[in-house]
Amino acid sequence: MHDQRLKDIIPFVTSVERGSFTAAAEHLHVTGSAVSKSVSRLEARLGSPLLERTTRRLALTDAGQAYYQTCLRILEELAEAESVLAAHRTIPSGRLRLAVPSTYGRLCVMPRLIPFCQQHPEVELSLSFSDRFVDLFEEGIDVAVRIGGSDDLPASLGCRHLGREVMAFCASPAYLAEAGKPEHVDELLQHRAILYERVDGSTKPWQFTTDDGHASWRTVPYRMALGDVDAQVQAVCAGLGVAQMPTWLIHEQLKRGELEIILPQLQPAGLGLTLVWPRRKQLLPKVDALLAVLSELNIAAP
Repeated sequence: MHDQRLKDIIPFVTSVERGSFTAAAEHLHVTGSAVSKSVSRLEARLGSPLLERTTRRLALTDAGQAYYQTCLRILEELAEAESVLAAHRTIPSGRLRLAVPSTYGRLCVMPRLIPFCQQHPEVELSLSFSDRFVDLFEEGIDVAVRIGGSDDLPASLGCRHLGREVMAFCASPAYLAEAGKPEHVDELLQHRAILYERVDGSTKPWQFTTDDGHASWRTVPYRMALGDVDAQVQAVCAGLGVAQMPTWLIHEQLKRGELEIILPQLQPAGLGLTLVWPRRKQLLPKVDALLAVLSELNIAAP
């Protein structure tokens, strides 16, 4: 970047943030005239007005708003680069934004974050739980945990694959004692199914691994269709039927004997678990430390 361009960006951003050339000049310890000339020089170079000037306040034009957001990202990247170069002490510190899937984040990620925060008291962790797609750059996310949806990532993102889900058929011991334990697929399909219902109202089909190792899907009639995985686990534990769920979701129920896995030879691989992060942030001690902890996640548990 040309040195003069950066010099003009800072007065422009400061003027927007402070609301006037005078306030910006006081903050930057220069004259108001210098700030005004700098912004005018920037507008002349871009060939577009960035600010609407009145006697009382400054207002961004449409072009100015777009350029302002771009300048903020540039200055943030410069700050991050300086942090990397200055991070010889290797002590993780500062705000760290992490995005995780709702249920997986609560059950599997959160238990690892508690000791991480205890070990690194200078880190300010901001954690969002959401099953929607998160744009790391638009939302200022340092690291994201994704289940599925990580194909064809841009070169600007780092990526670490941590395995794939194991999708298990399961039911409660009480249900199996009453309805019988299926020994093959045809018997399984006669059982009362508890399915996951998608947002559009469709149900997620059951997936099987065939004898030749390929995956096949079957749409099955159901007793219940639930749009929440926690509710699905509750229904299966209550003995209302059979469900197919990832083993990470029912790990504790399996360990306590509240659920049993049925026909394990039919278990297919589900979605993949991936860590993603902006490559330019990887050398930051806080990001590097978090990636080291999250790389120990095991989505195929138990």
